[in-house]
Amino acid sequence: MGSEGPAAVICIRVAVGLVFLSEGIQKFLYPHALGPGRFEKIGIPAATFFANLDGVVEIACGTLVIIGLLTRLAAIPLLIDISGAIVLTKLPQLRPGGFDGKEGFWGMAHDARTDFAMLLGLIFLLWAGPGRWSLDAVLGQRARLTGGRGRQGQDVR
Repeated sequence: MGSEGPAAVICIRVAVGLVFLSEGIQKFLYPHALGPGRFEKIGIPAATFFANLDGVVEIACGTLVIIGLLTRLAAIPLLIDISGAIVLTKLPQLRPGGFDGKEGFWGMAHDARTDFAMLLGLIFLLWAGPGRWSLDAVLGQRARLTGGRGRQGQDVR
């Protein structure tokens, strides 16, 4: 299933993309709680640089996922992002003493619910593609209709 997949894929794209877009924006709106301050608390070196980079990736790739443009490509950095979030902030909760005041499986499972949903949503989009209601589908259909030819009939392949 590529960009010709079910139109319902838009539900997954919008849900996943909006979460990342929102989180990326909030890294800049609330730098102490969600941006560099949080990255420093986690122990990430060069916290300001990496928090800002993470925010830009989440905003850019989240937007691409929402509109369905370069969807599979945009899912890759977001998969790296969410995997890092799980490893750095959720798995430490399983250790004695936990992380951020929480420890144990159930505390981790509660805190990681959105992360796991985003992880599986991204894997779905990487696997299934953006669906037929996407810019990827529109551009693919346009290319098929023109037979790979430009406006003046030149072969652009």
